[in-house]
Amino acid sequence: MQTSTSKKVEGATLNPALKSFWLKPARNKVLYGGRSSSKSWDAAGFAIFLASTLKIRVLCARQFQNKISESVYTLLKIQIERFGLQDEFQVLKNKIVHKTTGSEFIFYGLWRHIDEIKSLEGIDICWIEEAHGLTKEQWEILEPTLRGEGSQFWIIFNPKLITDFVYKNFVTKTPPDTIKRKINYTENPFLSKTILKVIAAKKAEDEDEFRHIYLGEPREDDDATIIKRSWINAALDAHKVLGLEIVGTKRLGFDVADSGKDKNASTLAHGILAIEVEEWSGGEDELLKSASRVHTKAREHNAEIDYDSIGVGAFAGSHFKALNKEFESKIKYNKFNAAGAIVDPEGRVDKKNPKSVLNKDYYCNLKAQTWWEVAARFRNTFNAVTKGMEFEYDELIAVSSEIDDVDDLIDELSTPRKDFDNAGRVKVESKKDLEKREIDSPNKADSFVMAYSPARKKHKWGSL
Repeated sequence: MQTSTSKKVEGATLNPALKSFWLKPARNKVLYGGRSSSKSWDAAGFAIFLASTLKIRVLCARQFQNKISESVYTLLKIQIERFGLQDEFQVLKNKIVHKTTGSEFIFYGLWRHIDEIKSLEGIDICWIEEAHGLTKEQWEILEPTLRGEGSQFWIIFNPKLITDFVYKNFVTKTPPDTIKRKINYTENPFLSKTILKVIAAKKAEDEDEFRHIYLGEPREDDDATIIKRSWINAALDAHKVLGLEIVGTKRLGFDVADSGKDKNASTLAHGILAIEVEEWSGGEDELLKSASRVHTKAREHNAEIDYDSIGVGAFAGSHFKALNKEFESKIKYNKFNAAGAIVDPEGRVDKKNPKSVLNKDYYCNLKAQTWWEVAARFRNTFNAVTKGMEFEYDELIAVSSEIDDVDDLIDELSTPRKDFDNAGRVKVESKKDLEKREIDSPNKADSFVMAYSPARKKHKWGSL
């Protein structure tokens, strides 16, 4: 290990509020918070200090980097100059090297170069800048890449959504050997009067936006999604909040696993209330076993079944017929063809507005109609719970907080985004598009919406 004597410029320093954060040993160092909080500047300064003292190799990564100027390269250059270390470092076109210690900074974009990164050797620090976009799959590749004793990840970001992987994995559920530190502009002693005025103006203009941008509070909702997370949260035990008796038909939505890593899922609902959600592995060659599991649940609760009839699921109906015969039962089972025709094509999307668009002109298929109608139920429930607005019983929805892994269900329901076909009609984001975002198929959510399918016009939701 080689060392070097640095010549510090008088007055140049790091943020004293973060001293203990940088000095405390940990595999993962997570620094998050609002804008103008000194996070990235401090990381660059501390990295320069380490590089001028020890021999280290630093991988500077971010989600997208089409050119070097989009990386932390410029931040590092500025900190080198700020601390008067220009003579010690060699700033090249695509990397920065310390002339004495041999420390090296290299720069990669995760999206295009993740396979190259996993073959890199001798990385001591992986600094992930703007890490809010880090995906679970990328992390599973990156994490074992740093194999050296004492190697570290620096994960730095401004929170975007509470559903983002990096926020859930490192802030909400912090893994072992991890330190996390939230810092905002209020702890940054280097801010100018000008930027403080800008921050104050934003606070006066829009308190919510101020809290998101400058206080690092993640947003609950993604405006691109069909069902907002805040709506779902309002529906948790909404039947108790609103004092509603649960009546109506009991139903089981059954999402059938296709090939690969896809899983089966089922949702049990009684009237407006979702009572139970399950997910299990079972390939297409185990359809009978999965169908038997669902049929058993239906017999226990005297529930009807709505099942995914596309692909492997096309054969589920024959299994249910045989199971009815075997157990001398009369369980009703109904096909849910996601790509099939919509219900009541001449009806109005807004049933209370005779001038609203026709169903056939708005929805692409049955899946879109089902997701949007479920979304409407969630929105109505949100308005009923938070604003005291009144709705008919069958316009509402409720989710039991006792459902196992209810957080996972909330994540899945609030993930699929709105999309449109060539005719401009709405549809649900496809599994292929979800895969592009490195998101697994929302099996639980699909089974959930099937349990509230409008496919049968005389469905008995119940009324009070």
